[in-house]
Amino acid sequence: MSAISPVKVMLVAAEPSGDTLGAGLARALKARLGDGVSFVGVGGPKMAEEGIISPFDIGELSVLGIIEGLKAYPRVVRRADETAALAARERPNVALLIDSWGFTLRVAKRLKALNPPVRVLKYVGPQVWASRPGRAATLAATVDGLLATQPMDAPFYQDLGLPVTFVGNPALARDVSHADGDRFRATHDLAPDQPMLLVLPGSRTGEVQRLLKPFEAAVAQLHAAHPNLAIVVPAAANVAGLLRAEIAGWSTPVLIVEDEAARYDAMKAATLALACSGTVTTELALCGCPMVVAYRLSPLSHFIIKRMITTRFITLFNIAADQEVAPERVQDQCTGDILARDIDLRLTDTSLREQQRADQFSALAKMGRGGADPAERAAEAVIADLQHAGALK
Repeated sequence: MSAISPVKVMLVAAEPSGDTLGAGLARALKARLGDGVSFVGVGGPKMAEEGIISPFDIGELSVLGIIEGLKAYPRVVRRADETAALAARERPNVALLIDSWGFTLRVAKRLKALNPPVRVLKYVGPQVWASRPGRAATLAATVDGLLATQPMDAPFYQDLGLPVTFVGNPALARDVSHADGDRFRATHDLAPDQPMLLVLPGSRTGEVQRLLKPFEAAVAQLHAAHPNLAIVVPAAANVAGLLRAEIAGWSTPVLIVEDEAARYDAMKAATLALACSGTVTTELALCGCPMVVAYRLSPLSHFIIKRMITTRFITLFNIAADQEVAPERVQDQCTGDILARDIDLRLTDTSLREQQRADQFSALAKMGRGGADPAERAAEAVIADLQHAGALK
């Protein structure tokens, strides 16, 4: 395989999870194309490590909720304009827009308005099988193809004529084989049999701000009932400062871990987790950690979104299992008392924890655990698209 001329790939990610996907895709493309590929785009620190320097900080695009999104609209439009201007200058052969529906949709429309237009692929489509199915038609009319991460995506888009390539759920490809719970406990002077609760309040500022108060209340109750309970908070880099500042005022002792390499060790070491809904729930399940899942939006955003959702659950492995394998405590159910009750029940009932762990593994199998690396499959799809467009031979 060779390039007619070195191909240029644009990668656009607006959130930490997308930054991770973009970095993985860049590595996979480099492995296949070597010096025959270069990159431009928008992303975070992980994409920067692959040489993709963002023209602005994507942290300001990590917006939570419909009302919050409306408030941020002028900023999002401005950054979408800047992203399109970058494409106009750099003239990439193809642009991959990763997740982040609202922002990347605006970017896609601008890229298609360029002369000549940029070929656009969406990497991770909106979950139209869960809510707002009308977005499928919008996406089909805006992009040239979709790299889907969920098997239930394809029918919604293919029926509209949009080419879909299923690449798999990136979270399921996380390599947790080297994670070592004993190492984590030894490093942090935790006894092998000491109960340990992981607290994960999200990777977005809005999530942290909405979840920390009920999480703090739950942790205080649990520590009072279980004085030997170790509380560990693995902090995402973009919210680590906020977490340290807020948790400094807690009455309960907390170990904050910022080392990315220790993240999965902590998941292996934990007895239980209290986690914000998101990719981390799949990662915890892969590590065999039972959990309670929580989420909060602004009241108005929740009122609107609740009427759009068509699934019974918000956690992917719960959706795959079609049952509440992990308890979901959303909005008014996300209180310190309720969260503490759910955690306490699992701390004191070993058989309940073991059953939940087994059910989580079964649900992961239904989701396609053990398949090919999604980054590798995504790279193959991009190369196929470049060949079809005549940029590669």
